[in-house]
Amino acid sequence: MPATHGADEDVDWPAAEAAWGTRFPSDFIAFMGRFGAGSINGEASILLPMPKPGLQWDPAEMAEETDNARQMWVAEGGRSAFDVDPESIIAWGVAGGSDILCWLTSDPDPDRWPVLVCGRHTADSFAVYPYGMAEFLFRLCSDEFDVSPVSITFWDGGHLSFVHWRKAQRRWQEGRNPETGEPDPYAGEFTD
Repeated sequence: MPATHGADEDVDWPAAEAAWGTRFPSDFIAFMGRFGAGSINGEASILLPMPKPGLQWDPAEMAEETDNARQMWVAEGGRSAFDVDPESIIAWGVAGGSDILCWLTSDPDPDRWPVLVCGRHTADSFAVYPYGMAEFLFRLCSDEFDVSPVSITFWDGGHLSFVHWRKAQRRWQEGRNPETGEPDPYAGEFTD
């Protein structure tokens, strides 16, 4: 996936780690440095570890999606299925079908955290994958799962693209589709 429309997010990692009370996986740190937060094919959004001040497009906030995943975990019996406290869940992304992509943080080494998918319209509400974030995304983008771990058809074999949230915001404000850059009669309609 080319980083053409990515950007170094320039995250203050010590501040993010202090806020979250943990280090982050090295693949997530590298992803933020190469791509930043934004959208893959308009179907999955990678979240910022800390909110950015001022007007912004996507992504949703990591704290908000973590709270959503933890509430879902409690409401739909995640602990009984995996015996993990909801505090061990941190969201790093969301998929277009309202699925929340998370880490299970019970291992003290963040590079060993597996991916947890909190699925809204998947066969199981919760599924754990023994990969880090980058490998999970690679497998998702390569269509390597027998059954899709997310609620949508993520990849149709075509071109993969990443669009940083700032680029998507500029496109929208210019009246273009945030993902493709093509003219969009509805883009910019709700801006100030």
